[in-house]
Amino acid sequence: MSMAERSPRILLYTGKGGVGKTSVAAAAALRCADAGLRTVVLSTDTAHSLGDSLDTPLGPVPRPVVNNLWAQECDVYYNLETYWGTVQNWVEAVLTWRGMDNVLAEEIAVFPGMEELANLLWVNRHASSGEFDVVVVDCAPTGETLRLLAFPEVGRWWLDKLLPINRHLARMVRPMARRVTDLPLPEDDVFEAMTDLVDELQQLHDTLTASNTTTVRLVVNPEKMVIREAQRSYTYLTLYDHITDAVVVNRVVPEEAEGRFAEQRRATQAPYLRDIHAMFDPIPILRIHQFAHEVVGLDRLRVMGAQMHATCEPADRLIDYKPYEIAEVDGGFEFRIPAPFLDKADASLIRRGDELVVRMGAARRNIVLPRVLARMTHGGARLEDGQLRIRFSPREPAAAAARSPGA
Repeated sequence: MSMAERSPRILLYTGKGGVGKTSVAAAAALRCADAGLRTVVLSTDTAHSLGDSLDTPLGPVPRPVVNNLWAQECDVYYNLETYWGTVQNWVEAVLTWRGMDNVLAEEIAVFPGMEELANLLWVNRHASSGEFDVVVVDCAPTGETLRLLAFPEVGRWWLDKLLPINRHLARMVRPMARRVTDLPLPEDDVFEAMTDLVDELQQLHDTLTASNTTTVRLVVNPEKMVIREAQRSYTYLTLYDHITDAVVVNRVVPEEAEGRFAEQRRATQAPYLRDIHAMFDPIPILRIHQFAHEVVGLDRLRVMGAQMHATCEPADRLIDYKPYEIAEVDGGFEFRIPAPFLDKADASLIRRGDELVVRMGAARRNIVLPRVLARMTHGGARLEDGQLRIRFSPREPAAAAARSPGA
């Protein structure tokens, strides 16, 4: 197999803002590079800090950092000109025609989410270039990342349903409109650019859901709100067909740390650490200690990487299956949890708002449901084909109204 045909390993690091995603992603990338793997690390977050973490200036295209390691901080205007330039130029022309200042029109033509999306499209370029063995992505905070990961489906629907109509109408109206107005109407190259973009988004979706090459790693701190968001993010990732193969717990107070403050922090973190293992089992949990200093520069990142991967290597696939899956069934969904050795008498189910508590023998799973399921009613659980299957159906209108505030 030629180098261009070999798919690189793709690692996506995401989590709530402020948990240390950038440092974790940089440490993992550096460890891959030190192992002899040609590695590129890039950030899709608009608030760049990757260059600060690596302690080296970065630009909109990959720059060498150390042997086998390249890094980049994507630039919105460079990316949009590359991926969205034709469409953006038309939008700017329309806004300018409406009397808007050219500079302001250029700024407004950058639609919300376009910057992060254009950044994410670099994954396609790196994955198909044949230049790298590993692509490490320091993702935007989870909410933004999840929205972008769902974008290819939305874009494909828009392209299939609306774009052909709009393109046909534009061709019909354009000759007549030019006689009465100088309003810039989209030319065929605009529609072609939009078609190319959505096609590339579909390719990106296929790349990011390829379980043999791509996995997500959730970065958390042992704190209640962070863990709660990680649970919900994990369920969303499963819904969108992404495999999470590790949870990285950052800033754990080490046992050897002395002093009253360290003791108090350990006591506070202890129940949350137990919860993380209980909630995410059997997903591997990778721990990183709270450092006494800021983790900046290659030497300190190497220490972090060694802690995080004391029992495995970053490029390893730590799990190659989804611990549970969500499938569409007859207008609703079915939540499926592997339970090959479970007896029906040992299974129980409790629903608390958007949280599902599943007991399977001595094991207990607390699963925070995505909104699409939280809005539905759940039926009974059943065992079938070695899986515990829980059915979710849309609420009846009357029942939904009765439960709504002020009803």
